[in-house]
Order: sequence, then C-alpha cells, then structure tokens
Amino acid sequence: MRKLFVGLSFLFSVFGFSQEKYPQDAFRSPIDIPMVLAGTFGELRSNHFHSGIDIKTQQREGLPIYAVADGSVTRIKVSLWGYGKVLYIAHPNGYTSVYGHLQKFAPKIQEFVKKLQYKKQAYEVEDFPDYAEIKVKKGEIIAYGGNTGGSSGPHLHFEIRSSISEKPTNPLLYGFDVRDATNPTLLKLYGFPLSDDAQINQNKNTTAINFTRQQDGTFLADPVSATGTIGLGFVGYDRQDLAANHNGVYSVQQLVNGKVYTDYDFESFSFGETRYINTLIDYYHYGKYRQRIQRLYKAPGNRLSIYNKLENDGKIEVKEGLSYKVELLIKDYAGNETKAIIPIEGKTEPTKIDKDEEKTENYVIAKKPNNYDLGGAKVYFPANTFYDNFYIDLKKGEDTVTIHNNRVPAHRNFTITFDVSKYSEAEKKQMFIARLDSRLRPSHTSTYKRGNTFTTRTRYLGTYTLAKDTVAPKIRPKNFKEKQWLNNYHYLSLRITDDLSGIDTYSATLNGKWILMEYEPKTNTITYNFDDVILNEKECHLEVTVTDNVGNTNTFTSTFYRK
Repeated sequence: MRKLFVGLSFLFSVFGFSQEKYPQDAFRSPIDIPMVLAGTFGELRSNHFHSGIDIKTQQREGLPIYAVADGSVTRIKVSLWGYGKVLYIAHPNGYTSVYGHLQKFAPKIQEFVKKLQYKKQAYEVEDFPDYAEIKVKKGEIIAYGGNTGGSSGPHLHFEIRSSISEKPTNPLLYGFDVRDATNPTLLKLYGFPLSDDAQINQNKNTTAINFTRQQDGTFLADPVSATGTIGLGFVGYDRQDLAANHNGVYSVQQLVNGKVYTDYDFESFSFGETRYINTLIDYYHYGKYRQRIQRLYKAPGNRLSIYNKLENDGKIEVKEGLSYKVELLIKDYAGNETKAIIPIEGKTEPTKIDKDEEKTENYVIAKKPNNYDLGGAKVYFPANTFYDNFYIDLKKGEDTVTIHNNRVPAHRNFTITFDVSKYSEAEKKQMFIARLDSRLRPSHTSTYKRGNTFTTRTRYLGTYTLAKDTVAPKIRPKNFKEKQWLNNYHYLSLRITDDLSGIDTYSATLNGKWILMEYEPKTNTITYNFDDVILNEKECHLEVTVTDNVGNTNTFTSTFYRK
C-alpha cells in the first residue's frame, strides 16, 4: 500500500511541476465570450507548426479584444498576409502576448498606426514602439477581431511568448478554460519498412495497418508480421466539445512491450525549428494525398526539440520469432486519451511487393551542393537543401523545366536561373518566372533580372516556366459611381485585379494628396475611410494607380461630390 502511495505522490508531483512552470492566474481571456478553439498550439500546418491558438469569434468581425494583462505595446505590424494586423504586448512577468488577424486597433493604437501609415505613405507598416510609449491595462480593449492576413475566416490568433527568447508556448498552459471532454480521433495507422531487409505484411513499402474499435473504446490493429527495422505512424486529430474543427493533438507516446520508445508533446518549440515539421510527417504521402502522417520515429534531418524521450529514435528492431506489443497513446491538452494496440510478430516471409523506387540518372547527396544544367535553365541546390539523399527527376527544356515533384520537401531555398538572351529588351520587361500548379496554371515567383538571366529563389520543387504578362491590372469602383454625391458614405471601395503576374503596388490620391487605401487581397478590395482626412472641397478628385509584378500600370480617375 505504501508503494502505491509513493507512486501516486510522484505522479502528482510531476503533474504539479508542469503546471507550476507557468503562471495560472496572471492572464485573463483576450475575449469576453466562452473560449472555443478553431486551431490548437502545435497543430500541423503547411511547412510550420501553429504557434498559438485560434479562438473563434462567433463567425463575425468586430468582437472586442482585450489585453490579457498590464503591459506595453512593443510591436505593431500591418501586412497583407501572415498575421495581418497584429499587436505584441510585453508584460512585466517576462511574457509577451500576441493578437493576430485583427480588424482594427483600439483608438489610441489606431491613431498611432494611421500616423505611421501616412508618414510612410504605405498600408503595410511595422513599428517597435519604445517600452511604455503605449501602455495598456489588463482588460482594456486593444483591438477588434477580424479576418486580415492569411486568415480563412474571422478568428483571433493568440500567442504567449517569452519576451527574451520569443519562443512560443502553448497558451492553454496558463490556465485558460476550454471545454473539452472529447477524445482525439484516430483515422489511420501506417507501418514503414526502414532497413534494407525490412518488410511489413510482405510489403517493402509504406503499409496501411487495419484496426477496429473495441468495446472499451480502445483500438486493436490486425496482427502485423514484420522483420527488420520498422517505424510506425498515424493520422489523427482532436476536437473540443463546442467545435467541429479538426485540431492538432497535444501529446503522443509509443510504447513497445511496455517501454517508452517515443514521447513528444506540443508544450513549446522555437520558430527556428518549425520548418522541420516536414521531417515529422511523411512528406511523400502528404505531397501525393494531402494528408499528414505523423511519424513515431525520428527521420533523417529531424532536429525538432519536441521530444521528451526517444529510444532507438523510435524505431522498432523486429527479430524473427519474437512478439511485440506496441501501444499508441494520443492525448489532447485536457488529458483525453485515445489508445491503439498494434501486435507485431517477427516473421520472415516471402516478399510480395518490392520497394517502389524510381531511379534516375541524377542522385542528390543532401549534405553536398548540387548543380544541374537543364538546357534553358540551371538549378543550384546548396548543401543541406534537403533532409535526405534521393534520386531526382529532372526534365530539360528551353522555357519550361521540371524539377522532380512536390513529394520531396526542401528545407532551404535553391535557385533556378533561366537564360533569356533570345528575347528582346521589351519582351524581358514583361516576362517573369512562374511556377505551374497541377493544372498548369502559372503563379508569379519573385524574379531577379540581370542582363540575359532571370533567377528565382524557392523552396518548392515542381515545374517552372517563363511567362509573359502584357495586360495591365483592372480597377473598378464597388460602392460609388462617377459624379455621385457621397454625403452619407463612410468609405470608398474599389476592386483591383490582375490576370497573371499579380499586383505589386498600388497608391491613391484625393485632390492631389496621398490617402490610405486598406488592401484585402482575399477579396481584391481596396478601401478608403472618409474619417482619415478632413475634406474642405465639395468637388473631390480621386486617382488610383495599380502596378503588377512586371510593371504594367493602370490608373483610374473619378470625380465625386461631398458636403
């Protein structure tokens, strides 16, 4: 009985320590409605882990956002993508709270930002106010929820970071209340033969493992026969009680015959390591099926710090005649758990399906630089562009080249350089390097032009081509007409679009003076608020100029009246 008491005391002390690492009553909620999450910390995203939580704002914009504690605004940024309109508030306890995708800032902060925008004559701005220049109190309205930046719907992106290291931690560690009594969902299980002699169910390729739900709620996989070094992986998600969103799980454990082989969680990570998500997932499977398998073993190039324990890098050495009981434990932050048991028998059987490996004449050594001549273009991979060695498929061409496919991730930028000496100077001005999607639709990539060469830097393998854009952007008014009286209007709105290379810059003047037009690329809309400038003239002349990424320019002019 005494041993049981000691064991329980140890478990409670460990749990208590993890809670004591973070203050539990220092921060209030950034919203005044129940906290329901659309996204969790550490959630798997494209090329990165989610660095905060996404809080639902009842599918609407304009919800008041509050400072979670006393502090000082230390960073303000307005951008077209990313966090959109975002605030960073440093607090005396050593933490910084972050509020992203905002519709607008509270009046005193909005005034500060507007002055900066008019000074720089730019919508996109960033500033780092001196500490105590803009103070806020706990519970003070600092902004209003929105959908700016890379958001796909109204919500608040909320983070808590270390003010010194800027390393984000899971905001739920600080005592925020989120209703969650729902277990994570297990969708699929996979096995990976890793050594040359390995096979799973007589298959040398990634193999799906069937499983069924048991009466006690656990999952039991069909018996697996294997040999050699293998790894396992899963596809799954978590849900909170009041939301249907498929969110990321908090922690994962893999036990082999009762011994912990893999243990990782999303308590914290650094921004410098977040791209290594492409080693946690099976990127080949993701590129082909757009589904993320989380590996339970450490793959080549993986430098993630999320692991609490790894035995043999999470790999299982299956030996002939031995049995292995693998337990997979998937948990959310609230402690709800989904358990799967995978029985494995060490058994050497004739191979039915050999390893799929497409060998080409070019083999990339990941640790070394690689340079290839593709006829009309050259591609250069710096050392450590990739996580592992592989056979690369390269297709030569004059104006179009194919560099493998989207099933191999690149960790670093590589360069593609096209020879454009056969084109005239006039043609070069309207040309750019484009990446073709699966439907062969071109998208602009930043193109550096120098003499007879065009160069782009990218992290995406695929097909690239030289494209030409000869059509200027289009501009049309959305909520007004020529020579209209706009006495009761609060804003002007125009739609700006470009058919190929995309919009690079835009600017607007009213009676010859620069005005701020807020740009929302998701709706191709620019908007001017009449409160920005006091109009002393009844007759107003508006001029809007838009330029695309190759320099094609269009100018829209209009006259309206306002008392």
